[in-house]
Amino acid sequence: MSIEELITTKITLVAIPVYLIFIFIEIMVVRYLKVRGSLHATDDSVSIFMGLFSAVTNGAAAFITLGMLYWAKQYQIVAFPMTIGVLVLCFVLDDLRYYLHHRIAHRCRWPWAMHVIHHSSQRFSMAVALRQGWTKHFTGTTFLKIPLVLVGFDPLMVVFCGALNAFYQFFLHTESVHKLPRWFEAVFNTPSHHRVHHGKNPQYLDSNYAGTLIIWDKMFGTFVPEHPTEYPNYGLVKDFETFNPFKIFIHEYLGIFKDAFGSKRSLKARLLYILAPPGYSHDGSRQTSEDIKREYFQAQSNLVETVE
Repeated sequence: MSIEELITTKITLVAIPVYLIFIFIEIMVVRYLKVRGSLHATDDSVSIFMGLFSAVTNGAAAFITLGMLYWAKQYQIVAFPMTIGVLVLCFVLDDLRYYLHHRIAHRCRWPWAMHVIHHSSQRFSMAVALRQGWTKHFTGTTFLKIPLVLVGFDPLMVVFCGALNAFYQFFLHTESVHKLPRWFEAVFNTPSHHRVHHGKNPQYLDSNYAGTLIIWDKMFGTFVPEHPTEYPNYGLVKDFETFNPFKIFIHEYLGIFKDAFGSKRSLKARLLYILAPPGYSHDGSRQTSEDIKREYFQAQSNLVETVE
């Protein structure tokens, strides 16, 4: 095991107990202090299992991304020193990288097949934060880290910033925190912003992709605030009706295989079943999130015109 893999493993081993402690605290607060939240032992157990298993599978495949980053290091334009200032800059730029990765994962079916696991729960809790895919090193979006290395950041720093970002995001997954101070909500991702991201309400689809800084969504037009009377309805447009973690893991990959290798389809259609947004169909029989949103906002517009 390389020093980079060893450090990554140690970060994971430190983070897991912290995650489990806060999951327990959230359950106690919801149960006994009656704050907003839901309790479902089976769903939480599935989420925790999938999170622990993802640490194993993704950890075992980490050499793919690490190898790629160290290969890129030989082509660095400059080599930045390992200082606090450089670390902060790396974190901000890596957060932008995460935004791009996250947005692609919702708009391209292949990485969505990995990410859909995280959205498969019909609840929102800290346990759900651990419900992660097992194939993150095979989505193709890890290539987005290469530019960070090429401009001068050390691969170990890039990996560390990614881990720190993931640690922050864990605490976003709760209904127990309503709103944070206005200045914080304006700059940082918060539970309120991230609840919107997990909502399957038409107006909330494909929004709030941020990791730590919500400013990226505001800059690129994907920010949607949580409506005070329209609480997010969590899950998928078409929910999984299973608590079997292996069925949850394989579901979308099987769907891609069936669609891409079905009969009477052009080569273009087969490729689009892999690369187009979720919901794409060669015959128009399904709806993408854009179709769903378009219908919703058109219906809202028609309603307003009728009232007027």
